[in-house]
Amino acid sequence: MRGFRAGLVLIAVLSVAFGGVAAASSLPSWRVLPTGTTAQFRGLSAVSERVAWVSGTQGTVLRTVDGGRNWTSAGPPATGKLEFRDIEAFDADHAVVLSIGPGADSRVYRTDDGGKNWRQTFSNPDSAAFYDCLAFFDPWRGLAMSDPVNGKFRVQATFDGGRSWRQVPDDAFPPAEAGEAGFAASGQCIATSGPFDAWLATGGGPHARVLHSGDGGRHWAASVTPLPSSASAGVFAVAFRTPWQGVAIGGDYANPTAPGPAVAVSRDSGRSWRTPPEHPAGYRSGLAWRGGTVLAVGPGGSDLSRDGGRHWVSFDTGSFDTVDCTWFGACWASGVKGRVAKLVS
Repeated sequence: MRGFRAGLVLIAVLSVAFGGVAAASSLPSWRVLPTGTTAQFRGLSAVSERVAWVSGTQGTVLRTVDGGRNWTSAGPPATGKLEFRDIEAFDADHAVVLSIGPGADSRVYRTDDGGKNWRQTFSNPDSAAFYDCLAFFDPWRGLAMSDPVNGKFRVQATFDGGRSWRQVPDDAFPPAEAGEAGFAASGQCIATSGPFDAWLATGGGPHARVLHSGDGGRHWAASVTPLPSSASAGVFAVAFRTPWQGVAIGGDYANPTAPGPAVAVSRDSGRSWRTPPEHPAGYRSGLAWRGGTVLAVGPGGSDLSRDGGRHWVSFDTGSFDTVDCTWFGACWASGVKGRVAKLVS
C-alpha cells in the first residue's frame, strides 16, 4: 500500500498447540538469532525447525538450514534497490520472492537451488498496480495481490509454482472502496487454507474488509470487519486455521498504541466477523496459527490466544513485523534491524 511504504491467566496444562506438556502458567518466548544484517525483514517463510527464509530491504534475502545459527545471503543479483516484502519457500532449495513498488518495481523471482540462481518470472507491466503480498495453496498454485487498479483489486495467479503468472479477470472482484488497498506490512495481506480458499485483507478506505474466494481465486466476495480503517489503518494480516476458522488483525500503524480493538474472528470462512471479548493492546501486523493457538506480532510486542482469538495474553515486548509457523509447530518471527527469532515453548 502506498500510504504504508516511505490478560488472560493461562491454565496449568499447556494445550496441544504447545506440545501438550504440563507446565503451570507457562508462556513461550522468542530466542533472537543474529543475522549479521540491519535489513528490515517483512518477508518470512518457515519451512521447518532448521530451515527458514527471510526477505526485506536493500534486496536482502537470507536462508538458514541449521536452525538459525548461520545465515546465507541468497537474494537475486543486482536487486539492492528493491524491497522484498514477501517470500514463500517450499523447502531448503525452492522459493518465490516478491518485491513491492509501482510499475516494474513489483516483481517475482524464483529459485530452485537454494538461492544460488534466480529467474525473474513476473514484472508488473502496469504503473497503476502495486503488488503487496503472495500466498500459495500448494507448491504449484499461488496468488499475488496488488492494490486496486481502475476500481478493482488485481491478482495474478500461478499454476506452476511461480514460474509463470496470469491475471485473474477484473470481473472476478467486487468494486473497491475509495482509498481501499492492501498493506505490504508482513506478507500476510493474502492467505490460503485448503485447496481452494483464499482471503485478501484490506484497509485505507471507509471499511476494513476481507475478500474471500472459495474456488481458488476465480471469484471473490467482500465482507466488512469491525477493525478500524483509515489511510493508515485496516486489516494488516489474515490467517485461517481451516477454511472456516480465521482471525484478522491490524490497527493503525501511524498510531500503534491506539487501544483498538484491532482483531476480529470468523467461523464462516470470512463471510462475517465479530470482535472478541479480549484483544492485543495496539497495532499488530503479523499473524499465524500454531495448532489451535494464534500468535500475533507487531512493533509493540507479541501476543497469543489459545482459544482461536477470543482471549489474548502478551508474552514478549520486542518488535517484530511478521510471524510464520509450520504444520509441525516450528514458529519464526522477523522484523526491524535484522531481527529474526524462533519460538521456545
